[in-house]
Amino acid sequence: MSLRVARLVRSAWTTARSLTRSHLGDWSASRSTMANRNTCTEVVLLACGSFNPITNMHLRMFELARDHLHETGRYLVLRGIISPVGDAYKKKGLVEATHRVAMIEKAIQLSDWLTLDTWESKQNEWVETVKVLRHHCENLKNQFVIDKKSVTQCRKGKKRKIEDKDVCLIDEKDMPQLMLLCGGDVLESFGVPDLWKKEDIEEILGTFGMVCISRHACNLQKCIFESDILWRFRNKIHLVTEWIDNDISATKVRRALRRGHSIKYVVPDPVIDYILWHQLYDQHSEDKNSGVVLAPFQRYREESSRNAV
Repeated sequence: MSLRVARLVRSAWTTARSLTRSHLGDWSASRSTMANRNTCTEVVLLACGSFNPITNMHLRMFELARDHLHETGRYLVLRGIISPVGDAYKKKGLVEATHRVAMIEKAIQLSDWLTLDTWESKQNEWVETVKVLRHHCENLKNQFVIDKKSVTQCRKGKKRKIEDKDVCLIDEKDMPQLMLLCGGDVLESFGVPDLWKKEDIEEILGTFGMVCISRHACNLQKCIFESDILWRFRNKIHLVTEWIDNDISATKVRRALRRGHSIKYVVPDPVIDYILWHQLYDQHSEDKNSGVVLAPFQRYREESSRNAV
């Protein structure tokens, strides 16, 4: 069987295979996690960002986070969700969401536990990260209720489905926990004035929690120590060190493309093919939104001005 045919067969098998709570992917769980599976907290990881373009490091973050959580013996990761930001974010060099969504689809086509969600990318206005978390949390709740309704119970020797009146008896503590997955640069950005609302940071950390992957030259422990709000929620921040030094960034990928340099082994091959076919990431695209104020800065500064009046 040729390599191309093997890839096609694997892709078809992955697409047909449904994601269930019993399926964790290959080599995904530590022995302690599997032994204590019934007592583990189920987790869904959510990564928000530009993904401009998606790189191998973006994908590796999910693997590192899953390994870390499983090794604690307290968590069981069910799924990873990638949510690309919409065009209204107005970041310099940000190509259209349609392209970024298509590249993510190609990047995860062989993954059996990573999924793409396009809700955020389709919004006409920029959506704060905390609102994206709320949206996905609500989706998880709805799916949880649907799953519970479909479970049959045996009462008086007869099986029946859970009725609507029983839904109120469902304990939300039994639901999967949604966690934000990010790089160390996001944690550091919490200290940038007018980029994040204090109450949003408190909700992100206090309600959802975070798995943060260390990046090159990041001292995340110091970052937490020097911030009162991060220190208060330090137990909700899972710091994960990437011991294989890897400084891949989308910014460097775009720079390499503008200069005609290879990005092979840095970006998934199907994504490279897409970029070349659509001739993305030239100097013209890099100048997009140049001089435009980033959406969070614009919104929060306007709110500060109104409140000051």
